[in-house]
Amino acid sequence: MTGASFIQRYVSYPLQGILGYVFFAMVRLLPLQTASDLGGKLGRWIGPRVGVSHRARRNLGRAFAEKPANEIDSIVVGMWDNLGRVLFEYPVLQRIDMNRHVEIIGIEHLLALRDDDRPGILFAAHTANWEILPLVATAHDLNVHVFYRQPNNPYVANMFARSHLKSGNKMIPKGPKGARQALQALGQGGHLGILVDQKMNDGIAVPFFGRDAMTAPALAQMALKYDCPVVAARTERLQGAKFRITFSKPMSIEATDDRHADILAIMTRINQQLEQWIRDKPAQWLWLHNRWPD
Repeated sequence: MTGASFIQRYVSYPLQGILGYVFFAMVRLLPLQTASDLGGKLGRWIGPRVGVSHRARRNLGRAFAEKPANEIDSIVVGMWDNLGRVLFEYPVLQRIDMNRHVEIIGIEHLLALRDDDRPGILFAAHTANWEILPLVATAHDLNVHVFYRQPNNPYVANMFARSHLKSGNKMIPKGPKGARQALQALGQGGHLGILVDQKMNDGIAVPFFGRDAMTAPALAQMALKYDCPVVAARTERLQGAKFRITFSKPMSIEATDDRHADILAIMTRINQQLEQWIRDKPAQWLWLHNRWPD
């Protein structure tokens, strides 16, 4: 709780923790589909009315300048539907059945990553329910090290950490300590799962929807350092709490004498892949990120 005020430490944080535990307990009383539908309904009702939706509309206007305002608004509503579902599915993630709820395409690429006796990297985006990917990997005996942002509230952090650890994955905090852990994991032949669609202020400028977006270069740096396969993993929401995950053939990465150019080329290809996914189903991406500079 370093830096927290007295009110935060002894009033706000404990209250948030209590509310969080109550929320988890109540949602766990519901069937998976019911929880997802309820979250979607609340998301559609509440989300478009909150101030942060202005950022989503601004981002959509930049990415899809050709779309009229009513279509932008429709995508925002769909985004909040998806986000509400993600929130309410979180407490019941362990009820995801790989046979009933998840369709998998390209499973051979995931299994090759598991069986090649090499380190490897899976990359994905905040599309559909991005928490499904680690569950699918673990269900096929591939444990992944997943980056996460440590919440400031320790009560909430403990709650979410326990929920994740039940899936068999290992959590790596974002920041310098997490970067060292990631390098160590790859050095020991492990696998990383990385969401690569968020802004990084001290990253590199890479085109994304026709505009430069500050992008974390870590994936490219690690792939070059360990000469390991990089597999794209796209998650789509099909209907309600049913999903499709598509694992692509590993990217072809060839190093040259110009490391900076290599990193830019790799991250450019990755951003192009993300853009393709998002253009296909824009309502399933998290448009709330401050992805482009003003």
